[in-house]
Amino acid sequence: MTTDVKSRTRQAQATLTIPGMGSDHCAGIVRTSLERLDGVQDIQTSIAAHRARVSFDAERLSAADLKAAVEKAGYEVDDGEGADSPREVRLTVPGMGSDHCAGIVADSVRRLPGIEKLDTNIGNHRVRVSFDAGKTDAQAIRAAIERAGYEVDALDESQAPDHDSDAASEDRYLARAWKRLWIAAIPTTLIMVLMGPHMFWQPIPGYLAIVAVLAFPVVFLFGGWATHVSAWRSLTNRTANMDVLISMGSLPPYLIGLLGFIYPMTSFIEMAATIMTFHLIGRYLEARAKGRASQAIKRLITMGAKTATVLRDGAEVETPVAELQPGDIMLVRPGAKVPTDGEIVDGNSHLDESIATGESVPVEKGPGDAVIGATINKEGVLKVRATRVGADTFLSQVIKLVEEAQGSKVPIQEFADRLTGYFVPAVLVIALATFVTWLAFDDIFQPILHWGAGFLPWVNPDISPLMGATLAMIAVLVIACPCALGLATPTALMVGSGLGAERGVLIRSGEAIQTLKDIKVVVLDKTGTITRGKPALTDAVALEGFDEDAVLRAAAAVEAGSEHPLAQAIVAGARERRLEVPEVTKFKSLPARGVQGELDGETVRVGSRRLLIEAGISLGDLEERLVALETEGKTAMLVAIGERAAGLVAVADTIKEDSKAAIATMHDLGIHVVMVTGDNERTARHVARQVGLDEVMAGVLPEGKVDAIRELQDKHGQHVAMVGDGINDAPALKQANVGIAIGAGADVAIEAADVTLVTGELTRVVEAIRLSKATFRKIVENLFWAWAYNLAAIPVAAVGLLHPMIGVIAMTASSLSVIGNSLLLKRAKLEVRK
Repeated sequence: MTTDVKSRTRQAQATLTIPGMGSDHCAGIVRTSLERLDGVQDIQTSIAAHRARVSFDAERLSAADLKAAVEKAGYEVDDGEGADSPREVRLTVPGMGSDHCAGIVADSVRRLPGIEKLDTNIGNHRVRVSFDAGKTDAQAIRAAIERAGYEVDALDESQAPDHDSDAASEDRYLARAWKRLWIAAIPTTLIMVLMGPHMFWQPIPGYLAIVAVLAFPVVFLFGGWATHVSAWRSLTNRTANMDVLISMGSLPPYLIGLLGFIYPMTSFIEMAATIMTFHLIGRYLEARAKGRASQAIKRLITMGAKTATVLRDGAEVETPVAELQPGDIMLVRPGAKVPTDGEIVDGNSHLDESIATGESVPVEKGPGDAVIGATINKEGVLKVRATRVGADTFLSQVIKLVEEAQGSKVPIQEFADRLTGYFVPAVLVIALATFVTWLAFDDIFQPILHWGAGFLPWVNPDISPLMGATLAMIAVLVIACPCALGLATPTALMVGSGLGAERGVLIRSGEAIQTLKDIKVVVLDKTGTITRGKPALTDAVALEGFDEDAVLRAAAAVEAGSEHPLAQAIVAGARERRLEVPEVTKFKSLPARGVQGELDGETVRVGSRRLLIEAGISLGDLEERLVALETEGKTAMLVAIGERAAGLVAVADTIKEDSKAAIATMHDLGIHVVMVTGDNERTARHVARQVGLDEVMAGVLPEGKVDAIRELQDKHGQHVAMVGDGINDAPALKQANVGIAIGAGADVAIEAADVTLVTGELTRVVEAIRLSKATFRKIVENLFWAWAYNLAAIPVAAVGLLHPMIGVIAMTASSLSVIGNSLLLKRAKLEVRK
């Protein structure tokens, strides 16, 4: 059920899923029932999707009223959950720009009855709340957030987030911030232009009245009004936010400055306008910079195709991607994007899959191959059958995983968050204490002021106690920056998770980032992780009187009649060597022995020793070579042409090209690399020698891998990562401190894994580890800088060494520096040299 609510119009839209609405007659009954409600403005029904989309006035109706009306008409409304399950709502809160803001929003919502779970994500400005619909509703949650001082731009009760709505909401928020900035900046600039000549050249007649008029819209109307409203709501809700500090730092100077009309005194009005303007500049620049931090996910959202050419009844029909259904046949022309995940039914081409894998080299695809939505068809025309649509597609799942990571918390952050919750009240107490101390003990500040006047032009040691107290109090209010503290972790997670997504490395949570950086042991499954996971031809050996090509040609010709994977590997190997694979006659499969057939008038036998011995054919010199290949873990098959042994062919699960380089790089990082496999000891040891493994645990059944992980955890501590295919290895992935699913391809929704690697390259594991180390390092740097700034700046302001105008500039700079430091993460070197 989706509800988009604009803050002024209060117009909303809801989508109801009605399984029983299967005909136009049913749809008519549903429409009639809904139209009877006062406040319904428009109804659209789709019997194909069993959905009704309703536009209504949120002042007079709620989504629950719409559901009740449909149920009164005799139709059930499917919530997608059990009747006793909690309802879920997502709200877009554009002004929630830091973890400090998120904490205020969360505290306000949790005061409502029936709140069961609450998650905030400043990356996309979303709040997700699970609640008991019998005790509260979405509108009550919206009202609670507004009471905390934050506008709610959109409210969403659907299962699939509307990313287009998110983007539009962010654009609207930026546009409003830009408008407020300019409305404030123009009068403030005029005030600054007038202030210089008035103070240093010649007094301007009526100066106080002029600046009071110019500053009024800045402080009270278009510029500062939203800030004051937010501050008031926040205070009345007992959840003080950043706007409280700015309001209390700008309103008193303006009001005190008006006393100049009665008593001769220094004007503070310029200060009020400047503080508000720089605050608005900071808000706008923060929003823009944070937008850059989340660029990667925005690119993912916009990468998908908007429309698809679908073949229906022999005709080409242009269809919105949102309306595609599984089974639709799509026509993808050269240069076009694949509209959604599917399978090629006709045509051959190369596809650019860099969106999924980070690799720019196009991949060859043909009938039967899976394709990923949003990848680009480079040359041939393809017919693709849609297999996944909507929220089930690769792109949607990647966006979901990245959003989960951006909205997650890092364990190191929890203590900082607890302190941040008390930050604004503490600053208010410090500001009040500063004011009182200056009035009561102004003598203790005089030596500091005389010292500071020597190198700070704004410090005046001759200032009166009241003036000094006022300036110091305002400076404390405006220089304190909870935003820098709140941005420290999420901006680094935004950049880090986005950087990983671009390279096919999807880290699910902040906790996984913190744990992965300390990994001391990496456990690798053999098949599909170190090796390719499918057999390939490795050797073709010919005895005297035969050549390798002739032996391989004969073996492939006979094996072409078999469906066995080893047989297909021999055929594929022959074709890769550009050998002809002729047809044989009298093909026969001999259980436990091999296969035989007739080629060019001679019988060709391919199989085990038993096959040749029973045919009375001597192995000759092949026995020794056969044993040697088997010792290397390869499967060797003897080849006889006519009544003579001709040679042998061998197949094996081959090592991936990057496995050795990846394991060597792990060693450079001080990581102990272990292989756990169900293969026999001899085969496992051979693979270990090839790639340089530190330890091998062979003969381990799938159910025994959990025990193997536990054994390694007991030996090396809780610093063990498991790399597997995410399906057979799911229990082991859960047991490990970090589970890494490798080679997920289009199926990235692997719940057992903390990290999902889209491609099967083992070097991506190293990239994930390097990314976690770099991201965590930025988080620590950001937290250190934010706390150091506040702990240093507030005392300096309290003793009178910082002018409030300088303070508000420093406050803005502190937030931007945290975001800027996070953006430097984009320079991280993740690649592994192969």
